[in-house]
Amino acid sequence: MSLKKKYENPCRAPRILFYSHDTFGLGHLRRSRALAASITKANPKSSALILTGSPVAGRFTFPRRVDHVRLPGVTKRSDGSYAAQTMGMSIDEVTELRASLIKTSVKQFEPDVLIVDKEPTGFRGELIQTLEYLEGSCDTKLVLGLRDVLDEPDVLAAEWARKEAVAATERFYHEIWVYGLRSVYDPTIGLPLSPATQNRIHWTGYLRRDLGPVGEPPEQPYILITPGGGGDGKAMVNLVLSAYEQDPDLSPRAVLVYGPFLSGELREEFETRVAALNGRVTAVGFESEIETLFAGASGVVCMGGYNTFCEVLSFDKPAVIVPRTTPRLEQWIRASRAEELGLVRMLDETRDGLTPDAMIRAIRNLPNQPVPSQAIGAGLLEGLEYVSRRVGALLGQEKERAAG
Repeated sequence: MSLKKKYENPCRAPRILFYSHDTFGLGHLRRSRALAASITKANPKSSALILTGSPVAGRFTFPRRVDHVRLPGVTKRSDGSYAAQTMGMSIDEVTELRASLIKTSVKQFEPDVLIVDKEPTGFRGELIQTLEYLEGSCDTKLVLGLRDVLDEPDVLAAEWARKEAVAATERFYHEIWVYGLRSVYDPTIGLPLSPATQNRIHWTGYLRRDLGPVGEPPEQPYILITPGGGGDGKAMVNLVLSAYEQDPDLSPRAVLVYGPFLSGELREEFETRVAALNGRVTAVGFESEIETLFAGASGVVCMGGYNTFCEVLSFDKPAVIVPRTTPRLEQWIRASRAEELGLVRMLDETRDGLTPDAMIRAIRNLPNQPVPSQAIGAGLLEGLEYVSRRVGALLGQEKERAAG
């Protein structure tokens, strides 16, 4: 790929490529999808392509001029190792195949900007050969996008050292975007980034969820119960159901979204319990337009993932967050800091005890909680607008260089 080839047509529309490894959950894909939608809306001539390993990518609708390429999926075992999701290949073979598909996509799509989500070298280093290829081409801007919290500093530093992620960040990336505010939390604490690299960090603010037209919500009032993707939501769902089972007067009713990754056998068990509650709790498996449920809810009980947190802020709902604490402290760090700022209430295992009584009290207190907007400061939810402006600036730099 050369500048001549890329700019031989002066009317060539801008192209943005997202890498979203998505080995587990929905977070990376949903974040990339939101960013792609915002960028293409801000620049109607641009197009975006998302490379994702999410097994449920095909269940989402994508905006006009946004599409995706599905990479072969992998699953994470309980011991932390990975295996191919459906193909009869070793994890090394699948990683090599994914790496080849990524590089081919880059060569064919010829992006003006590549935005990499969270992992500087990609899943098991699969992105390195593409980064080296782009480094030699000199005409694609490389951006590393980080959520507001990654993990506790010591654990993150060890992980990045093992993956040689600091060296890759220093070497390849023109900019680093943190989808949060430094006043809330700095995900790079503990990382030995050089002053020059730290100066390339942009604090975008959180990514506001689309507050445009939504569908007809269920009968109100209700509280929304969501464990995000659901793969690690067993404990929280069990706690909410136990609260409604123990207290027959607990209200309002609950609408539970299991998420696509809550296992079938476990879901059957929960479905039996839901049915026995005679409409006080209703449940669905997967809702691609969960924004409608957020919009109509009088409150939210959720886990502490980044996307769910953005939805709580965007729809300005009083919320109780039940964060997971394994395999990372990411959700606990986010929830505890948000509670300090008065944005949400956290149900903490050590402090409150994860018991039905604690959940009953939390649900009953939801109407008395302040909504997040009462504590929101300037710039908290301006991430999409900030990113769209940065892409515009990067594209402007490319055109100036090409013209020169």
